[in-house]
Amino acid sequence: MALDIFVVLIYAAGMLALGWFGMRRAKTHEDYLVAGRNLGPVLYMGTMATTVLGGASTVGTVRLGYVHGISGFWLCAALGMGIIALNLFLAKPLLRLRIFTVTQVLERRYNPMARQASAAIMLAYALMIGVTSILAIGTVLEVLLDLPFWISILLGGGVVVIYSTIGGMWSLTLTDIVQFVIKTVGLMFILLPVCLYKVGGWDELVSKLPEASFSLTTIGWDTIITYFLIYFFGILIGQDIWQRVFTARDEKVAKYAGTTAGVYCVLYGLACALIGMAAHVLMPDLGNPNNAFAAVIKSTLPDGIRGLLMAAALAAMMSTASAGLLAASTVLTEDLLPKLRGGKQSSLGINRLFTCLTGMVVLAIALVVNDVISALTLAYNLLVGGMLIPLIGAIYWKRATTAAAITSMTLGFVTALAFMIKDGMDANTPIYYSLAIGLVSFVLVSLMSRRPAGAVNLA
Repeated sequence: MALDIFVVLIYAAGMLALGWFGMRRAKTHEDYLVAGRNLGPVLYMGTMATTVLGGASTVGTVRLGYVHGISGFWLCAALGMGIIALNLFLAKPLLRLRIFTVTQVLERRYNPMARQASAAIMLAYALMIGVTSILAIGTVLEVLLDLPFWISILLGGGVVVIYSTIGGMWSLTLTDIVQFVIKTVGLMFILLPVCLYKVGGWDELVSKLPEASFSLTTIGWDTIITYFLIYFFGILIGQDIWQRVFTARDEKVAKYAGTTAGVYCVLYGLACALIGMAAHVLMPDLGNPNNAFAAVIKSTLPDGIRGLLMAAALAAMMSTASAGLLAASTVLTEDLLPKLRGGKQSSLGINRLFTCLTGMVVLAIALVVNDVISALTLAYNLLVGGMLIPLIGAIYWKRATTAAAITSMTLGFVTALAFMIKDGMDANTPIYYSLAIGLVSFVLVSLMSRRPAGAVNLA
């Protein structure tokens, strides 16, 4: 165990060192928020894939594999397909806008009021994305190092807050690439083969699990559809993902490297689901399936290698945590703070200050929330239910109006929240009803109101 702790400490120190290098490269406002809009294909592919595949994608998919079998991969598949669609169809017009936030698109199409309303929704989403991965970090450290959960949250999350604050997007990009390599090697080329070996090979896995574990639809069509409504469309409009698109050097980089990242996400989901299935065979009586990932590492790997897998797990989680953190602080400094400062734009120092403050808020929320997938579902339900319809309408429907956008955002957000309270986080009703009400209100109010005179067509 001492060797494992040493490996994890080396990893954490490496992340902080890369944060320092990122700080040296982040000399301007644009460097800090979007890495100077200058990433090539390797850096872009790595940072895009790593941003998506965080705590819920890793710990959550292993849990889904443990419970449902191979069909647990649909969560990552929905995310990966969203990445592919975003980079093939939306990246080109987004790069031409040269903006920093999703909500700036709404301002250009509608008016500043629409930007402010959408910024509040985007802020809630980005905060919960950060919380989700900080929770996953805490879960892994708690099980593997026998630390109290709150200490695990503060230690793991503290590292993320520090390197994100000092270097911004350049720190995130550099750490993402190292994290991409570590988790690819650790999960796909070490943990998965070891788990299959411990089980006795593929044939033994097949013989020891029910046939339903190998069906792609065991998790249920309603869940698969919900994953696509929430995660596929969430990827298309999430600030943490768009902010990565803005880092691409050109449209070609986004198209080809982004598509590669999406394919990788699907394969990663299959690997994690198989690890969960093997964990079910090796530990059939595990009390809490949320701990399947950490427990299988602890029970199957020797000292040192176990530490490497701990680092791989932390890599997956830290990448998404840092993306959510920077996305939240960017929404604050680019969309909300200028309104309070009389239109004055943020500086590099202000960006760093609010990233740090946002990180403290994320850590505080993580200390009182305890379910990884529920936290992720909350984030995407609010985002998709509140913003998908107005944003798609902004790009593709000339008749859309500001009043309709604000009405749709408000009703969609409130509806998603109300049905999550009424039916629970795992219910399908929040996303179904919020999208339906958001769409109907958007169309009706648009037809009943006048389009703003200065509106810009984005399509």
